[in-house]
Amino acid sequence: MSDSEDRQAIFAREDAARMLDAQRRMQDGVTHRAQLVAGGLTRVDIERAVRRNELRRVHPRVYIDHTGPLTWEQRAWAAVLYADPAVLCRESLEAPRGRDDGRPIHVAIDHSRKVMPQPGIVIHRMRDLKLKTYGGTPPRLRVEDNALVMANEARSEIDAIARVADVASRPYVTATTLRAALERTNSLRRRKLVQALVNDLEAGTHSVLEHGYLTKVERAHGLPEGRRQAPRRGPTGTQFRDVEYEAYALVVELDGALGHDTWRDQARDAERSLDDLAELGAVTARLRFHQVFDTPCRTADRVGRILVRNGWSGPVQTCSDDCHLNK
Repeated sequence: MSDSEDRQAIFAREDAARMLDAQRRMQDGVTHRAQLVAGGLTRVDIERAVRRNELRRVHPRVYIDHTGPLTWEQRAWAAVLYADPAVLCRESLEAPRGRDDGRPIHVAIDHSRKVMPQPGIVIHRMRDLKLKTYGGTPPRLRVEDNALVMANEARSEIDAIARVADVASRPYVTATTLRAALERTNSLRRRKLVQALVNDLEAGTHSVLEHGYLTKVERAHGLPEGRRQAPRRGPTGTQFRDVEYEAYALVVELDGALGHDTWRDQARDAERSLDDLAELGAVTARLRFHQVFDTPCRTADRVGRILVRNGWSGPVQTCSDDCHLNK
């Protein structure tokens, strides 16, 4: 080998070693065997480092550069590198707040692959994974796609709504990005519900919550029919109440905002409630998704009691054999 070739070989080894060092730092001290080999280590070098406690095996072909407990970030890197190519998903999309509770790390791999499970890792197979991946450190599923995955697995409507509402509250998530995620998702339970939520986010309406109140609370329990979108003159012009029971001095406002609520929104709502009380003597019941989709029977009972107190003859009816009013 000539001097020039020898120098090139030395430079290549040094570059490989620097690359390995950069990878280790970026990956919180976690490395894959392939990275170690690419960095210039041989099988013998790796085995020697393990004997000297310079490296510790976390999963097959995955090592950490210390012998102490692993942080959540190190466990996440170890899971992603073990199943590589893989991305964090489900509840492992973000680090836990506070202390690491040791729960398994969830990672997604392409549907065409199979990876042997390991203790502390839950592996999910997903179609079109590349289209749904965000290049974080470690790489992650896009938050919109992850929300749809968890909404698909939700046990109830309110849980599915919560998944969408949670991600919709983030400043970088829009109706457009959620709709794109919907288009990337072939199979989704409650697709019509999720699509309607995205439409509400885009239009700034509460149609999902309004329809839920009408069918799950009002009609299902025999409450009197309220007046929808009732106009009311206010200091700032004509305002509309979601549901008004004018004869019984009750206004129901349905707050199904999926976007980014601020203190100004809360102040506006308080002003509207005060206007109703001052001008009509009417109280305002402000309901959210929880009251309509999670506890509709209890909500109907409470609304019904207000109506009865204000002159409605009642009674509130049970919606089924399992109705809360039967208990």
